[in-house]
Amino acid sequence: MLLSSCSGKKEASDAPALDTIPMMVMQIQRCSRLYTAEYQLHKIITHDDTKKLEGSFMNKDFSIDLPLGKRKIALPLDATVKAYIDFSGFSEKNIRKRGGRIEVILPDPKVVLTSTKIKHEDVKQYVALTRSNFTDEELTGYEQQGRDQIVKAIPQLGIIETARSSAASILIPMMEQMGYKRENIKITFRKDFTLDDIQRLIDKTTIENGKADQ
Repeated sequence: MLLSSCSGKKEASDAPALDTIPMMVMQIQRCSRLYTAEYQLHKIITHDDTKKLEGSFMNKDFSIDLPLGKRKIALPLDATVKAYIDFSGFSEKNIRKRGGRIEVILPDPKVVLTSTKIKHEDVKQYVALTRSNFTDEELTGYEQQGRDQIVKAIPQLGIIETARSSAASILIPMMEQMGYKRENIKITFRKDFTLDDIQRLIDKTTIENGKADQ
């Protein structure tokens, strides 16, 4: 897990910070897109197919694996998954203040699969003499299957709670500079996300760096 800091963040000055909600909103908006968690994942994609002799004899169906018709492949896939919070639309509606206590309600986090890469030097395959080699199109399809499986597994990673904790580690010191005591500061999301909710927070189509590295 990697933690990111707000873009454009400056060192604290000796001048006292203004304890106002508009000032707080302005400071938090400067975080823009705040990356709060990063996971490096490794997955082995396997595929095994065998040519079969199928037919019917004396009204009975049969299916026989051909001994020289096997193909197997194992592709190592490295992937990077990131979570971020977009503060561009952050406003006073995201802040609740009661006396000396203050609560910041974070925008819904987003999760994106930023890159995938097959380690071609570590690919293992077996192709029988009677079979053709795996094509580039087949390899691309297997890689897509691996990406889909990684996306489905994201809710199990605990990345949403990591995103909240990481955002808190950045925002709480900022609010302490404005005069709030740490014990009076609460950083939350608008709800406790279920596994189904997390699936909806995942960007399943966009890979930020363009096409996945091959």
